[in-house]
Amino acid sequence: MRLRGKACVTASLVLAAALGCANGDGDATPTGTPSPPSTRAERPSTAAPTPKPPDPVSIPGLIAREHRGGDLRLGAVRARTDAYTQYAVTYRANGLTISGLMNVPEGEGPFPALVLAHGYIDPAVYTTGRGLAREQDLLARNGYVVLHTDYRNHAGSDDDPDNDVGLRLGYTEDVIAAVKALRGSGRPEIDGDRIGLLGRSMGGGVVYNTLVVAPGLVDAAVVYAPVSSRPEENIDRFQRPRGDPLVAEIEAEHGTPEENPAFWRAVSPVTYVDRVTEPLLIQHGTADDTCPLTWSERTAAAFEAAGKDVRLVKQPGEGHTFSTRWRASMDTTMDFFDRHLR
Repeated sequence: MRLRGKACVTASLVLAAALGCANGDGDATPTGTPSPPSTRAERPSTAAPTPKPPDPVSIPGLIAREHRGGDLRLGAVRARTDAYTQYAVTYRANGLTISGLMNVPEGEGPFPALVLAHGYIDPAVYTTGRGLAREQDLLARNGYVVLHTDYRNHAGSDDDPDNDVGLRLGYTEDVIAAVKALRGSGRPEIDGDRIGLLGRSMGGGVVYNTLVVAPGLVDAAVVYAPVSSRPEENIDRFQRPRGDPLVAEIEAEHGTPEENPAFWRAVSPVTYVDRVTEPLLIQHGTADDTCPLTWSERTAAAFEAAGKDVRLVKQPGEGHTFSTRWRASMDTTMDFFDRHLR
């Protein structure tokens, strides 16, 4: 297995500050008093300016943050099958308690583990574990511990009132913490050295964020029918057309893409794709009228241009929710995870 926590140095972390020179003449000497003779050549100040901290609502802001995750607790048994037991779980993510479900395969472990990041479901109607039920079942039946995170503000998780105006970057913190909670749990059925990510739709965007914020955290990642890697495109497609009042709040806080392009570049994971160290599999239906295939084509092209290990699989005729080719797509996914996690 490769080493964890690789150091990744990226120029995007620190914004350059203008250097100034201290002037040794003038105001320090009272008027009418001759200046003492200089005993050495005047030199410009060499003190480095204090770098401006990154905006906390940004990818650099997430990179700079110390991410904490742990205290994985198994609660009530939700289901028992011939292949796995499903538990309600909670874990801690940067001070918040996050709920979810975890499927633990039958048999002798330790098993490789996967963190699942679901797509958008209105938190008002969301119930724990909802969104990736087919994937949770099949992956556990094939020998993976599967932790499905609910995210903050969902089901039994703690509330974060600033998350929506903060472009839901808190979900990325929750996924990073889920991996750390698995790795630090000490549970004998979990192999903390073999962990992958799977995200669908909005969860695909969360996976993109995680890969650029925490390179080396996992071994491999898969996204299905992902949203755009540019948040302004997601807002224009999903929120602005239906008059979501959150758009006005976001733009009042951060400016529009035209008014503040630097902010919008800094919240786009594709801006920092050079940081990624994990192999990525993208699966997208050619008939997806929710998240256009062009979004994944452009993101894959950005990964390729940066020399990253990325593969885009186009599923012919599939819409946003895979149907006839879902099992074939999952076979591709499991082959990918088996190659990188087994």
